[in-house]
Amino acid sequence: MITLYDCATAPSPRRARILLAEKGIAHDTVQVDLRSGEQLGEAYRRINPQCTVPALRTQEGLLLTDNAAITAYVEARYPQPPLLGETPGEKAEIASWNWRVEFEGLLAVAEALRNSAPAMANRALPGAVNYAQIPALAERGLARVAQFFTMLNERLAGRDFIACGRFSVADITAVVAVDFARVVRQKPGEQHPHLLRWRSAMAGRPSMSL
Repeated sequence: MITLYDCATAPSPRRARILLAEKGIAHDTVQVDLRSGEQLGEAYRRINPQCTVPALRTQEGLLLTDNAAITAYVEARYPQPPLLGETPGEKAEIASWNWRVEFEGLLAVAEALRNSAPAMANRALPGAVNYAQIPALAERGLARVAQFFTMLNERLAGRDFIACGRFSVADITAVVAVDFARVVRQKPGEQHPHLLRWRSAMAGRPSMSL
């Protein structure tokens, strides 16, 4: 049985949960309490020395410790429905947009949150090493989130999906990024009608409630 090391309140493992749900893959779940610092404890370090979630233990016993690896494995092992594209062109477009949404969206929100939240003092980056907060990066992160909403709204004009006219991992990453922005009090508004329409449509997929 596949095992997902998860945290119900964190955005990165949510991406893995949605992926597994869209693929219809049965799996066990182990919750890791990030708020109490469980990911930094010796027990979890023995599982994942990087001290991050998600982590996925495959049926073969391989441990995958990031969404890129998890997605690549799941798509290869369970190809239907295809979420990384089918043709070379589709694969390239989806990969490009997934990376852009991750970099311009998810990482922007994380930059704003991790460099401002008192609970994350000295935890400005995830992982086993502590890093000090830089307040100026929090300000930059908020500006980047605003630009991300503008970019995504423009991309979705006349489109139902982020890439290739089909649901893909790029949509999964984008939903998680848009929802995650609420932790820094940012959300799409009336100036983002295409983004709001798309997000409302995504809510109709059962996986998005996870």
